Amino acid sequence: MDVAAIIVAVLPHGEHGAVVRFLSADDGIVAAYVPGGRSRSQRPVLQPGNGVAVRLKARSPGALPTAAVELTHARTGLATGRATAAALEYLTALLATVLDDGIAVPRLHAALDAILAAMALADGAEQARVWHAGVVRFELLLLAELGFGLDLSTCAATGLAAVDADLAFVSPKSSHAVGRGAGAPYASKLLALPAFLVSGGVATASDIAAGFRTTGWFLERDVLTARAAAVLAARARLITVIARTQ
Repeated sequence: MDVAAIIVAVLPHGEHGAVVRFLSADDGIVAAYVPGGRSRSQRPVLQPGNGVAVRLKARSPGALPTAAVELTHARTGLATGRATAAALEYLTALLATVLDDGIAVPRLHAALDAILAAMALADGAEQARVWHAGVVRFELLLLAELGFGLDLSTCAATGLAAVDADLAFVSPKSSHAVGRGAGAPYASKLLALPAFLVSGGVATASDIAAGFRTTGWFLERDVLTARAAAVLAARARLITVIARTQ
């Protein structure tokens, strides 16, 4: 049976083949060997970000399955824009690095697919900010999926629900949101919580920058550590490019 997936990593293997890491909704990250994956016909297909239909065939126990891959959504055009190329590099590397194989992550799969689609359709700075904000939301979702989610439901200081608390900060220690009034005296010790991360709506350039600083703090502390810290360079490049295009 064919499985809908997004390619997140491609590594050369042998003289002509490639080991490809796919992200699917039901199976999460799946690694497979693609015979002829480095051939002229396969190289345009086996690009990070592309949507594909994958047919897996098991080999001997302990060996990677082989995969036949058919292109369903070509996204190589994203590699031609500075911001979209940086986002594509970062998001695919992030997932290939931090997700364990075989764990279903339907929300992450859907969110990545939506961001890539928005990137492809964006025309102008205003539409680009939509997917810029989407990347921040994606990082927030990833933290939650990995067990490091922020609690944005109530104010940590007053207990008021989000709809009544005017949440504006996050405690870097507890990962719990704090209302504007309660947090104002301690603002220098708290992280900003832009409104678009709480109630949605349009995000400004400064909102997006603040959102990246907040999600970045938790990613660096809880997720992108040890060998995974190599992904931080790609993240920094993306944030720099976004700042220059606002």
